[in-house]
Amino acid sequence: MEINKVLNILKEEIVPALGCTEPIAIAYVSAKAKQILGVLPEKLDIYVSGNMIKNVKSVTIPNSNGMIGIESAVALGVSAGNCDKELMVISCLDNEDIKKAQDYLDTHEINVIHDNTDVKLYIRVEAFSKDESAIVEIKHFHTNITRIEKNGEVLIDQICNDFDFKTTSEDRSMLTIKSIYDLAKSINTKIVEPIFEQVIELNSNIAKAGLSEKFGVNIGSLIQKNMNNGVYGKDIRNKCVSFTAAGSDARMSGCSLPVMTTSGSGNQGMTASLPIIKYSQEKNLSKEKLIRGLIFSHLSTIHLKTNVGRLSAFCGVMCAASAVSGAISFLEDADYDTVANSITNSLGNISGVICDGAKASCATKIATGIYAAFDSSMLALNDKYLQGGDGIISSNVEDTIKNIGVLSQSGMKKTDEVILGIMQNKNKE
Repeated sequence: MEINKVLNILKEEIVPALGCTEPIAIAYVSAKAKQILGVLPEKLDIYVSGNMIKNVKSVTIPNSNGMIGIESAVALGVSAGNCDKELMVISCLDNEDIKKAQDYLDTHEINVIHDNTDVKLYIRVEAFSKDESAIVEIKHFHTNITRIEKNGEVLIDQICNDFDFKTTSEDRSMLTIKSIYDLAKSINTKIVEPIFEQVIELNSNIAKAGLSEKFGVNIGSLIQKNMNNGVYGKDIRNKCVSFTAAGSDARMSGCSLPVMTTSGSGNQGMTASLPIIKYSQEKNLSKEKLIRGLIFSHLSTIHLKTNVGRLSAFCGVMCAASAVSGAISFLEDADYDTVANSITNSLGNISGVICDGAKASCATKIATGIYAAFDSSMLALNDKYLQGGDGIISSNVEDTIKNIGVLSQSGMKKTDEVILGIMQNKNKE
């Protein structure tokens, strides 16, 4: 693989964000609509896909004093957000800004409309003030603006294939587990060190906050507590699970610390990084080896998510956890076949886990995924792996990943609709 293309992919896919990326994307688009309009809108209509509704419904927005929901994300973005900061759009809010957002909610009209689109990640904000109007639309990526209008005049109209999740400059089809393995083994780590130093710093900080403070269900800190009182063993597996889940505990419950996201998700970013960081610390591995492990884990997550899609009924954390299973074997100096078999074992185990929105329970799913990653790596390191023809498993890891893509995009399409119906109390049976 060409190093420059890989660097572009990493820079596009691993970016900082404050809070769950779906409500933050709504705040971003709303702030952008206000910027285009030029004044504070008197009224906003926001059109969103079902997956956006699902992922914003229950998660606490950071820097908001506990605000939840699409309308809150709109109000925060439009009243006090800085769209130039993209996914850090509300990172600098103070108490006065939050009061402005709450006042805006009380005094202005915000209409949320479920847009029946096949695009999983879709937001369109239409802002109005007297005779002025502005429209901002994004598709597929959280900051991928595809259309901007002001007073009916089209300012930006980007062609964006609704079946193409690779809306940025580099083609993700160049990625394979073998090419990722070879790159992670051979690359000069100094080239990517700045990216992964930021990953290590930001994601470790929020994990530490999750261990020391009360957030969500606190599964991360409770695993640690049970390690200390003898219920759980003080082994590397439990330590990695505790550390990783704690980051999600904090992030899903409104912690104001930013994280480095991967493939559009902070939970995926933390899952792809925190167990590798903790594993390397416990094993006293060199910084260079840690970064090689992070390269493998992140690029493998990106590869898997490219097949699954940005948003889906398929839990994206399971993609990252499957990548982690390969990364653990990679850190143990396993050969390519063993690393690939580790990923196959994970995909054959946890691919049925659903995404039912961003919320506190995401941390419990992360714990499940990382526990499974250790099991999958352990099996492969002992030359035990799932065989082609076992359910959705194919004869090689790349064909298995393709099967996961078909499962998530076609097989789970109805599942996604049913999940959203349950969350909106629309199902009668």
